Amino acid sequence: MGYNRFWVSEHHNHPTILGTAPEILMGAIAARTRKIRIGSAGIMLPHYASFKVAEQFRVLDALAPGRIDLGVGRAPGSDQLTARLLNPNLYASDEFPQKIMELKAWVDGEELPSNHPGHRVHAYPATETHPTLWVLGSSDYGAQLAAHLGLNYAFAHFITDGAGTKEALDLYRNNFKPNGENQKPFSIVCVWALAAETEEEAWIQFESRMRWRMDRNMGVLGPLLPPQNASRTMRPDEELYMDEFKKNALVGSVQSVKKKLLELANHLEIDELVIITWTHDHAVQRRSYELLAEAFNLQNQSIAA
Repeated sequence: MGYNRFWVSEHHNHPTILGTAPEILMGAIAARTRKIRIGSAGIMLPHYASFKVAEQFRVLDALAPGRIDLGVGRAPGSDQLTARLLNPNLYASDEFPQKIMELKAWVDGEELPSNHPGHRVHAYPATETHPTLWVLGSSDYGAQLAAHLGLNYAFAHFITDGAGTKEALDLYRNNFKPNGENQKPFSIVCVWALAAETEEEAWIQFESRMRWRMDRNMGVLGPLLPPQNASRTMRPDEELYMDEFKKNALVGSVQSVKKKLLELANHLEIDELVIITWTHDHAVQRRSYELLAEAFNLQNQSIAA
């Protein structure tokens, strides 16, 4: 279709998102593709040893040279109980900055400082290329860290519904410190969008996500329901919330969604736009990606992901 990247996420004990092992899924994707970049969005680094993650992704880069994006995040990607099962250390997220610095060195094939236990330890295989490291975030924390380390930055607009996006991006750009590989800031924003042949059809398909969102706000997680089964009686406060939610939703006919995406991208001054779409019917999801690829003429220019 002409998209530039395909990223897969990490979630655990989650009935909606089956992203338990992105590094394995990426290997399967690498074996079936030739050009598209493949990435993690992301590896939840507090669960793991930086050295092991570096080894895994250097193997992936050997399978798909120059096509691997290593996106890392600080969130658990799960509930707290599940996070404890992945790593019993309650304070693992506090080590995130240190782990990223270690990861960067091992991924890039650089030496860690002489006073570090990992000095003279290398992550293999050694190849001509290496994965591109990204910091993922949905708050100021990740923006500041990415800026300090001179790394690429991806903001999860779809998690915050846009709240804090502009502020985080401005913080990242204004405080960016160039390093040997990245001389200037590079930022992308991941949004939730759904395009269909008509406005009516798009909003019908959106019912699945609306219901999921309301249930999640009540602490209930489950698989996406078919649109025809997704409606339920809502309290007045829930109706007000959903009215506001729909106002900012990137949903509609393809031309309507294209216009909204361009306005958002121009407002945020971002380098790339990443789109995530959830639908009960995978054919509807695929058609949305096809419509947007055609509308943006992606076969001839990579302006979105």
